[in-house]
Amino acid sequence: MDVAAQWAGGALTIDLGAIAANYRQLTRTLTQNGAKTLCAAAIKADAYGLGASRVAPVLEQAGCRHFFVAHLSEGAALRSIISRDIPIFVLHGPPPGTSEDLLEAGLTPVLNSPEQLEEWQTLARKRERRLPAAIQLDSGMARFGLTAETITALADNPDSYAGIDPMLVMSHLACADTPESPANIAQLEAFRRLSALLPEAPRSLSASSGIFLGPDWHFDLVRPGAALYGISPTPGQPNPMTPVVRLQARVIQTRTIPEGQSVGYGALFTAHRPTRVALLGIGYGDGFHRSTSNRGRAVLPSHPDVHLPIIGRVSMDSLAIDITDLGEIPVPPGTSLDLIGPHNTLEDAADAAATIGYEILTDLGGRYHRSYVSYQPA
Repeated sequence: MDVAAQWAGGALTIDLGAIAANYRQLTRTLTQNGAKTLCAAAIKADAYGLGASRVAPVLEQAGCRHFFVAHLSEGAALRSIISRDIPIFVLHGPPPGTSEDLLEAGLTPVLNSPEQLEEWQTLARKRERRLPAAIQLDSGMARFGLTAETITALADNPDSYAGIDPMLVMSHLACADTPESPANIAQLEAFRRLSALLPEAPRSLSASSGIFLGPDWHFDLVRPGAALYGISPTPGQPNPMTPVVRLQARVIQTRTIPEGQSVGYGALFTAHRPTRVALLGIGYGDGFHRSTSNRGRAVLPSHPDVHLPIIGRVSMDSLAIDITDLGEIPVPPGTSLDLIGPHNTLEDAADAAATIGYEILTDLGGRYHRSYVSYQPA
């Protein structure tokens, strides 16, 4: 073990090969039966917390030719990492007064409002040329995009989109992770109707879960994020994606406490039997959620069938594990336990924290020793 790993309380392993495999799997799903839907990649929030500088080149090598970020700053950082000719779409569009910065950074804005549309057109007139942009419409989520009323009004004016070189017309699904929701059909119909009133361009409606709603939702391009990073796009069903992360924490100390002894802040846990306790060196200061107190679990990799519950309240820098069910199996200081891994999935950890895998990944902090499983292009 290298020195940096020894110094850290926990270790986060990120499998870049799994990310590439997930991208290729999604591409196969999209192109079956001769379809030609392209697969982009959402790399926002530092590639969902996993490190955009390491993840983006792997996705490019795997064949990705369209990237999406949330903020201009994310796009500017990504521009120096991937090929110049690959478009990077900024989902939030240009912040007021930043259109020239966005253009100079080689980024493509997603225009979400009349104000953003006007600002981009103003720059186009100044530069005396059409400027590339995606146009987002609100198909029923009431989050981002031109409203139905705005689109209908603009459709009456042939110059409404003057100066815009439309690269994409897009929207976003609110309930794609709930296939039976009637909102999915409603948004599909709204997208078809409203996109017909916008300039001719490739269309995009779906992200990760939308891909699994079926071909009607695919259109010309999809924008997965979560599925690339191993988060299940089909909640309640087997996860079709390859796991990407493994989170381990190191044992600092073990002790045996008597029946009736409480553990941690607030005496949230009281032992109902003589209990072996292992103290691990990570906590909510590392992004491991306090809401897993008395709910989550760990696994000793050599004994994966024994689930070891988190007991007591998760502290800033530590948490306690009940290792009694391991019997006399030694768990000396320095032993690594899995908090996310092959026998304790990301979905398991998210359920224990009463949240979703997205939040678990993006909250993982900077104190872990990070290692990347290398990726070799096929």
